[in-house]
Amino acid sequence: MDIIEKTIKARRATKAVFLVCGLGVSSWAPMVPYAKERLQLNDANLGLLLLLLGTGAISMMPVSGVLSNRYGSRIVMLWSAIIMALALPLLLVMDNVIWMGVMLFIFGSAVGTVDVAMNSHGVHVQNRFGKPIMSSLHGLFSVGGLLGSLGLGFLMKIGLEPITAAICIAVLLIVIVSWKYNALFDKETESAAIKDFSSHDQKGNSRSFSWLTGGVLFLGAMCFAVFLAEGSMLDWSAVFLTENRKIDEELAGVGYAAFSIAMATMRLLGDKLVSHLNGPKVVIGGSLIGAAGIFLVILTPWLVTALLGFILLGLGAANIVPVFISEGGRLKNVPASVSIPAITTIGYAGQLAGPAMLGFIAHQYSLPIALGFSGFLLVLVAVFYKMKPGG
Repeated sequence: MDIIEKTIKARRATKAVFLVCGLGVSSWAPMVPYAKERLQLNDANLGLLLLLLGTGAISMMPVSGVLSNRYGSRIVMLWSAIIMALALPLLLVMDNVIWMGVMLFIFGSAVGTVDVAMNSHGVHVQNRFGKPIMSSLHGLFSVGGLLGSLGLGFLMKIGLEPITAAICIAVLLIVIVSWKYNALFDKETESAAIKDFSSHDQKGNSRSFSWLTGGVLFLGAMCFAVFLAEGSMLDWSAVFLTENRKIDEELAGVGYAAFSIAMATMRLLGDKLVSHLNGPKVVIGGSLIGAAGIFLVILTPWLVTALLGFILLGLGAANIVPVFISEGGRLKNVPASVSIPAITTIGYAGQLAGPAMLGFIAHQYSLPIALGFSGFLLVLVAVFYKMKPGG
């Protein structure tokens, strides 16, 4: 098999892994109200549990990089995806807060591991492919988000018990990642791709650098705010719709589904959008559109307008982070191999740990105020990005 055919197959397989990750993560969203009710938690205590999910993910992100470098990213993707799938049904049956916290930590660890490994693998495939493909990969993650948020509810609607529905999704995840495993780049192919990329990386020869620069921290903070808004949809949209809009639990995932549809669409069109506009317009305009979406969700009492707000957030936020990542790769005196992992790790703290902070705000004040706080952060993203040099 020549390298071109192998790269095309690897691209398709990588898309499948992104789909699996999105499907697994989003399947948790409609489970949140069940967990809250089963364990009799208030918003603050639920926030603590969600913090364990984020802590597990963030703690494994650097470990995932080490494991991928040593064993190759495809073996890391395989086993972390399997662990994620096996943990998913258990989240529906844990009736003890401590064991639920442990299981969320394990689930989050698997999510963080597969996330870093698949993004790393995607970069290697992109380098071999010779064209930008990261937006389309993340588009498949959003497609998985749509399928997961709707799939569990659909399976329950046709008569399956929640645990049976979760097991069906878990089996599907394992089947997909196992089926596509051999098409992914092995460790030797990845190493060759790294060498080819390094030969073109003018910064790569520097041995003295630090990720603690103003540019890295600024972009990381911007990613934190955007990822927090995305994470608030994953962990709190179903709770908001059931408690504040009084919709049935079986339909609790429609908000996240609307958000995911919009985000998937915009990410699949993302490369063309950024080429026609410029980065600052995508960031500033997208942040303001996303903030308007959140405020529409919390300030209007109707489900239809709430769904429109979820859509606006998905449309606005979809391509902001890819712009930040591209800018991070162009920072002076910081190799892309250092800046991009640092920026994305800070950002994922917002997506995975930030919603726990929203839980405390919701407990102290209300859930609409907590979600409004994430909208306010998006406004700050637009303001500070506009104020930065060259903004």
